[in-house]
Amino acid sequence: MMASPDSDRPAVDAELLIDHLRAVDETRATAAVRCTRGPVRLGARFHHIRDTTASIDLELTRILFYGHPVDELDPVCTALVTLRGAGTALLAPGDNTNGRHAIQGTNPPS
Repeated sequence: MMASPDSDRPAVDAELLIDHLRAVDETRATAAVRCTRGPVRLGARFHHIRDTTASIDLELTRILFYGHPVDELDPVCTALVTLRGAGTALLAPGDNTNGRHAIQGTNPPS
């Protein structure tokens, strides 16, 4: 039996759907998101953009839920988040993404 191409990837327990980017530079992005798998906690590391081969290395450093800082975001909830690391430019809307990307990763150990 052959291993799947995703077998080297860590299990995904955190996913954010990026609705729109508020600000982006080479190492930081601020985005309005919806949690689609989680809860997603501060310190979560995102390594993959769903349905692409793109590789990113972003850490969730801030979650603002209705203007208040929180430590985690539950599924279906929306928030403004800050992500830091490599790959922020890949979060911009693509031609075939309808303007949205879902980033996948893992939460820090509890």
